[in-house]
Amino acid sequence: MKVLVAVKRVVDYNVKVRVKADNSGVDLANVKMSMNPFCEIAVEEAVRLKEKGVATEIVVVSIGPSTAQEQLRTALALGADRAVLVESSEELTSLGVAKLLKAVVDKEQPQLVILGKQAIDSDNNQTGQMLAALTGYGQGTFASKVEVSGDKVNVTREIDDGLQTVALNLPAIVTTDLRLNEPRYASLPNIMKAKKKPLETLTPDALGVSVVSTNKTLKVEAPAVRSAGIKVKSVAELVEKLKNEAKVI
Repeated sequence: MKVLVAVKRVVDYNVKVRVKADNSGVDLANVKMSMNPFCEIAVEEAVRLKEKGVATEIVVVSIGPSTAQEQLRTALALGADRAVLVESSEELTSLGVAKLLKAVVDKEQPQLVILGKQAIDSDNNQTGQMLAALTGYGQGTFASKVEVSGDKVNVTREIDDGLQTVALNLPAIVTTDLRLNEPRYASLPNIMKAKKKPLETLTPDALGVSVVSTNKTLKVEAPAVRSAGIKVKSVAELVEKLKNEAKVI
């Protein structure tokens, strides 16, 4: 079984994001970039399926600038077999990414596609669902457990009421939640081996996909600075402040 895993290059989650002075976007100059944490979980799940003998090949794909090769090499060091980079400098929407992934899925013909449920930069939680709609595959989102059996995959989903298990016919789309697994660290020997693994570079034009966006970013602003909290001596004082200062009652 071939497994396709989508990964995204994002600002490292430990970095405090800064907005450009002209409010045109996020300042990425000299900022540490990493693989999206949910994508790390997706890669880990694919590697575990291969270790169980379920998967025979893992292909990782990323869409973005040429520097995204760094994150693809990380995925190769974690256990993926080969990588595909769809190189684009455009500001892509979730739909644009889903269309490009659909073209890669058509090219690679995987039996299982695994994505992180969302990226920590755009935070949209849309690409997996859009890809399922474009391909016509069954989808299991917010997965906390994945079990492949024959031509089906059982996905335990985290929902508001608790857990829901769905059975999907392969090929299928799965998006990963936090509790699915704990990603491993790449060892130094595997990092060295990853440099020799194949990495194919494509373009949207080569895939026959237009990435022209109908959305335009007008302005990016940092969240308003919160004022410090205060202590009150009595319930009466609390009610008075909520009524006259906060004006919430």
